[in-house]
Amino acid sequence: MQTQLPRVFIVRHGATEWSESGRHTGRTDVPLLPQGEQEAAAVAPRLAEITFALVLTSPLARAKRTCELAGFGSRADPDRDLAEWDYGAYEGLTTPQIRQQRPGWYLFRDGCPDGELPEQLGARADRVIARVRAVDGDSLIFSHGHFSRVLAARWLGLPANHGRYLSLSTASLSILGYEHDRDEPTLLLWNDQSHLRERV
Repeated sequence: MQTQLPRVFIVRHGATEWSESGRHTGRTDVPLLPQGEQEAAAVAPRLAEITFALVLTSPLARAKRTCELAGFGSRADPDRDLAEWDYGAYEGLTTPQIRQQRPGWYLFRDGCPDGELPEQLGARADRVIARVRAVDGDSLIFSHGHFSRVLAARWLGLPANHGRYLSLSTASLSILGYEHDRDEPTLLLWNDQSHLRERV
């Protein structure tokens, strides 16, 4: 009987005021909205029956609170590499506002002045991948939209900027895994919000 290959479950934090308005929310520690708390709690039944060898969370409050409401607060290890993209001078701005200052700007190509470039985010993602691949069993991660998109791209062996192809909604569940063996990383599930249909 073949042993199940390990998987990495990714939960993006629930809704915040800034995520709802499209403002780039990097290191600003905004809380979840009441709606975001409901969304986070709705994730819990999806994860309750799974045994995780490792649980990690971004140290930012919106991710940590999502982790707590999903039922894993006491088990989670905060990891600074899971923090959201550092948007630097563009923190708190929407894409249209940024493009008024810098026409043609594109996050996954250009990065942010006084913040991070895509390659820097990719280096953080690579460290997280090394950490979860060293574990014998499933891992669970609570993190952020842009970081998780880069994490998935790097899991697949793609450049960090390929995260642009992977939209990710708040309180969504995604799963990284393998097809036949560890040489064939794949996306098993992406941006699933089916747990929100009746609860929120």
